Formats: sequence, C-alpha cells, structure tokens
Amino acid sequence: LPATSDPGTIGDKLAEQFPNAAWEIKTRDDGAPSTRRFIERMGQFLTLVGLASLVIAGIGVGNGVASYLRGKQGAIATLKILGADSAMIFRIYLFQIMTVALAAIALGLAIGAVAPLAIIQIAGDVLPIKPEFAIYPLPLLVSALYGLLIAVIFALPPLSRAKTIPAAGIIRGEGRSWRQIDRQSWIGVGLAIAAIIALALATANEPLFSASFIGAAAAILLLLTALGALIRWLASKAPRPKHPLLRLALTSLHRPGAQTGQLVVALGLGLTLFATLAAIQTSLTNEIRSTVPRDAPSFFVLDIPVERADDFRAKVAETASDAEVNIVPTLRGTITEFRGLRVSELATLPEGAWVLRGDRGLTYSATIPEGSEIAEGEWWDADYDGPPLVSVDEEQGAALGLKIGDSLTVSLLGVEIPARVASFRKVNWRNFGFNYVLVFPPSVLANVPHNVAATIQMETAKEDRLLSILPKEFPSISMVKVKEIASQIGEILDQMATAIAAAASIAILSGIAVLIGAIAASRQARVYDSVILKLLGATRAQILSVQAMEYALLAFLLSAVALGLGLFAGWFVITQIFEFTWQPDWGIVLLTLGIGAIATLGIGLLGSIPVLSAKPARALREL
Repeated sequence: LPATSDPGTIGDKLAEQFPNAAWEIKTRDDGAPSTRRFIERMGQFLTLVGLASLVIAGIGVGNGVASYLRGKQGAIATLKILGADSAMIFRIYLFQIMTVALAAIALGLAIGAVAPLAIIQIAGDVLPIKPEFAIYPLPLLVSALYGLLIAVIFALPPLSRAKTIPAAGIIRGEGRSWRQIDRQSWIGVGLAIAAIIALALATANEPLFSASFIGAAAAILLLLTALGALIRWLASKAPRPKHPLLRLALTSLHRPGAQTGQLVVALGLGLTLFATLAAIQTSLTNEIRSTVPRDAPSFFVLDIPVERADDFRAKVAETASDAEVNIVPTLRGTITEFRGLRVSELATLPEGAWVLRGDRGLTYSATIPEGSEIAEGEWWDADYDGPPLVSVDEEQGAALGLKIGDSLTVSLLGVEIPARVASFRKVNWRNFGFNYVLVFPPSVLANVPHNVAATIQMETAKEDRLLSILPKEFPSISMVKVKEIASQIGEILDQMATAIAAAASIAILSGIAVLIGAIAASRQARVYDSVILKLLGATRAQILSVQAMEYALLAFLLSAVALGLGLFAGWFVITQIFEFTWQPDWGIVLLTLGIGAIATLGIGLLGSIPVLSAKPARALREL
C-alpha cells in the first residue's frame, strides 16, 4: 500500500464489504497482537512501579517536611505570638515547600527528557530497531503532575499540624498537638489521591490492569498501617525484659512521639517492592532460559509436497549430512461442532476458545508429537484403523468443556469429519517446534490432500547454502530462519529483565530516602532521649545499641512480612498479567531482601550518630 494509506481503515472497509468472506485480515500494526500486548503491559507496569517508588519516596518527603517544621517551631511560635493566624502560617510554609517541590520537579523533568539521549550514546543500538531521541511533552506533563500531587499529599499533613498547634503548646513542647490534622487538609489529601488514581487510569492502555495494581498497592498500604499499630500495641503490652537496653529498645517502639507507624509503612512498602521486583526480574530471567531454547531449529520449512517428502530429506542430507530433519503433516480445518453444539449456532464463543475462530492447523501422528505429553486419556496404537479419534490440547479442551469421549467435528476441504476425544495433551507452545491443538490418527487424514512441513537443525555455517539450494529444488516451499527470531526474542526479554532491575534500583533509592526522612523526623525526640540517658550515666555505645536493637527488630519483622507480600505480588504479575511460569531465584530474592534489611539497620545507625554527639547543656536549653 502507499506510505500515506492507513492499513487499518482499508482492512475495516474490506471486512465491511465482504462480511461473509473466508479470509482473515491483519495489518502490519497488529501482526503479533500478543507480543505487542505484552510489551505494552510491561511498559505500563514499569510506569506503575515508578509511581509506587514515588509514593514510597513521598513518605520520606512527608517525614522530612515534618522534621523541617519541627525545627522551625520556635519561628512558628514567634509568628503566632506576633499575630500571625493559622492560615498565614500555612501559606508561608506551603510556599516554601512547593517552591522546593517545583524546583525538584523541573530538575527531574530536565534530567528525564535528556536521559534517553545519554542512554542511546552509552548503550548503543541494543534494540532490534534504532531508537531516536525526541522530546515527548505529554509523558513529561504526566510525570510533573504525578510529582506535584505526591508533594501535596505528603506535605499537607505536617503543614496542617504546624498551623493548628497553639503557640503555648509549641513553647511547652506538647508532642500530642503535633499529631492533629484539620478536616480541610484531609479533604485536600483525598482529592490529590483521587487525582493520581484518575491520572493513572486515564493514561493507561488497560485501565483494569492499572486499577488492579493501584488496588493492590492500597491494600498493602492499609495492611502495613494496621501492622504498625499492632506492633506499637504489642510492644506496650509485652512483658518488660530484665536487660535494660532491650527494655529501652522495646519502649522506643510505643513511647509518645515514636515514629513506629511511619517506619513500618515506609520501610514495609520499600522492602515489599524490593522482594516483588527481585522475584519478577529473576522469574523473567529464568523464563528466558527455559522458553528460548538454545538448540532452536535453524529453519521452519512450509508447504513441502507430501509426495516429495523423501526427496526433500535427501536434498538436505546431501547439502548438510549432519542436519536433523523433522517432517510433520500439516492441514487446515475448522471446528464446526463440539459436545453436540454447532459453532455456527452459538451466540457467543466460550471464553478463551480461540481455536473456534477460523480455521486451524491440524496434523496426524502415530506417536505422541514432540513437545507434548498426555495429561488425560490414552494415545492410540500405531496401526490404529478404527472410528475417527482426536487428541486435544488440554487448555483448549477445558475452554470448550470437553471430556474424554465427547464429540468434536472438523470441516476439512468442505467435508465434515466427526471424531471422539481420545486424550488431552499438555503442549509446550514455546519449544520452537511444530505444535497443534488437534492431532488425529494417520488412518483419518493420511489420504486427504495435504502438504508437509519440516524443521531443520544444522550448523550455522551451512545455513546460507541450504537457503539458496532448497527453494530452487522445491519452488512451493517457504523457509523461515528460526534462530534469528529466537535470538531477537531472547534480546527483548533480556532488555525487559534489565528494565525491571533498573526499576528495582530506583525503588532502593526511594527506600533510602524514606529511611533518611523518618530518621530526620524523629531526631528531636531521639536527641531528648539521648541527653536524658547520658545524664543518667549511659555511654554512647549503650545508646547506639538501644537504637540498633529497635531498628533490627523492625527490620526482621518487616522483612518477613515483605517477603510474603512481595512473593504474592510477583506471582500475580508473572502468572496472571504476563502469563509466564512462576520460577523465581529464591537465593537472589532472599539476598535482595536481606540487603534491604541490613541497609535499613545501617542507615538507621548512621542517622543516629549526630544524635549521640548532642551536648546535654545545649540540647536542654534548646529543648
């Protein structure tokens, strides 16, 4: 067609003009819909993972804002004493925080816009097609909106606390007043959350997929919130250990002003995302190794005349004596009846029964085909010559509701062939071999006019020579170089796995931001505790040990919870969304989670070092 024409429009017109035609129309834009759907879902998944990382980092931002405002409580009290009302306090600090947020968003957009150019220069042409650099305003606008909404969601609660606390409460150091949030702020947070959900659904190719992801993330968030409250309650009710340091660590989990709830939610989300991405990435890697066979055939050869099958085999052997040739009969037929139901009379086709849409490949075999194994029923004898039987792929058999002994009729060259289901087969559709939904005994189809197809496994060095000889000897054949296709599939899946790993690194950075923000938010309370303990004779090592025990206990509990949640989320993504097999590398998953837990402990202790250096006299004057 001309370059200016639209294949989709022309295809629609042909389908409308010939509604009862026996052909099926596909355009170059929809030649491999399942592959395109997989890649689109992967891109959408990575976008949602980025959004999840942004939410996790937002929790850290909220803690950082709270810490900043607590450091400004003297200034807030002074402004209120001088006559500033709550609305003015809110506007002053909202302006400061939004200025920083907008500057950060602008910087992020600039880096994100030019990052592809840098990646192209560094990575080179690693994709099957050469990427081209361009500025895409819509994705940048969507990213900016996400960033702004996240900033609003996590900045409003601490701002609300800052504006509602009375000046006298600030001066007296009433921590309880800092936990109050007014109704207007809750409404603003709710509207911002609704806007994020609406934006995610509006920009999604599959809104249902995005909705399920957001729903799962919300459920995990609620679960971790409840877990944080449960940990505080259990810590308050638990028996007091005799060891003083352990008793102090346990008390730190539920004392007034403790950041236990925020830490559980933030770190739980971060560790869950670590486990999820590690499980998905390793499962994808194992899928590549098991799905894309290293010994894929060199060629598929189609439309070989059945009467010249022996000549074909001899010609291949003449060119490459060590070549392995597998010849399979191939026919085309349409299922017209199953279980006594006429397909033409059905109002709608059964869900998942794609075998009923148009004609399908058929074959016959005296033995179980390579790549198949019997799941139910029995295979016929090699010399079977009785009533027509058929072996059906077990997935399509389930979609059609078939059982052993049920009827199934196939129309072949205008002749209907009624048969009985003899067995169901589990078919490995990813072995790069010949696989058929329906297989008949030779006595049923051997005398029907048909061609055969073949796979050829041979040395790569001799492929070009065979490719130049066979079409001349057998003009009707079509040859497809399978190894090139297998190589491209492997490259694409490798790149997908790499993208998942990159997303995991972003999540790790988000988790670090969360931990730093949570530590900063609790610094003032920890300085007060540290000073009191020092005055009572505690050493720096003892104070650090208390905080190490606290963080270690949280890291252990959250790692166990994150492992369960992350594995379930990874299983759902791999099996239900990408429709792959679930085969994660347990060692890497546990190692990733362990590194995350150790990083939590390490960063927590590093953040405690400034607390230990606080001078008691100065700290008491400032507190």
